[in-house]
Amino acid sequence: MTIAARATGLSKHYGSGSAEVVALDGVDFEVVSGEFTAIMGPSGSGKSTLMHLLAALDSPTSGKVFIGDTDVAKLKDTPLTELRRDRIGFIFQAFNLVPTLSARENIVLPLAIANKKVDQEWFDRIVNVLGIGNRLSHKPSELSGGQQQRVACARALMNRPDIIFGDEPTGNLDSASAAEVLSFLRRSVDEFGQTIVMVTHDALSASYADRQVFLSDGRIIKELRGASQDELLSTMAHIYPRHDQKVEEAVEEVVDDDVSVDPDSDSDSASVEAIYRDGGGSPEPEDSDEDSETVMEQTLPRRAIAG
Repeated sequence: MTIAARATGLSKHYGSGSAEVVALDGVDFEVVSGEFTAIMGPSGSGKSTLMHLLAALDSPTSGKVFIGDTDVAKLKDTPLTELRRDRIGFIFQAFNLVPTLSARENIVLPLAIANKKVDQEWFDRIVNVLGIGNRLSHKPSELSGGQQQRVACARALMNRPDIIFGDEPTGNLDSASAAEVLSFLRRSVDEFGQTIVMVTHDALSASYADRQVFLSDGRIIKELRGASQDELLSTMAHIYPRHDQKVEEAVEEVVDDDVSVDPDSDSDSASVEAIYRDGGGSPEPEDSDEDSETVMEQTLPRRAIAG
């Protein structure tokens, strides 16, 4: 088993003093080569922070990040830029294509920047798998959202990186386009041996992955392997319960504990006496005459006439 990336004691803090926010709190994490890993969690759980640190897009407050055996923190600016360009691929939610370049030019851009020759056989293979061969001369504004994201996927794979990071790569897509992109990511792992780490909050997207990692408050709290969409939804409902449901359940539990039912009672349902804020009980009803007026008869107009 080869480790494509790993983090040890990884922490990230923003601000200081009373305004300090702990985005990531002492995380140990490994990404296995040739696997598709999904990092899941609600907003503020630390999933995007973890991805940005693993991808060498940000620096940790403490801890270390390794791409393969390379300690990212020890790299100077130029070697760090080369590492991002040559060994890491990125797929972003917003596509991040250069608007003035054609689809073909966007795909080969990392190679052009590195002054490397395009492997035409590899280029053709990726383009055919993604089904964008007839859109290569079009600029991003002439492509649909799904086509733009497929171009971004091709660009990420073009230089055969050690690992590809996807930050909500289907977040801006309709369901059909999202399924196409996710299927391609799955195929790139199975057919190309690619390593992919994807941040998502969506159970359907995460079900395409080999491994699902759940974060909460900057810490890894659970991991699954090969989980289905239903299993992921069930797990998320358990580890990320709604806070208002917690309150309702607590209130119901208190009420259930406090209310006792007399088994010898003749009534079909137990009556519970109301307890008021001052600690007293509900007032006793006054004796009433059977011939007294009904509530409807005691309306203001009725009493005005009677008076």
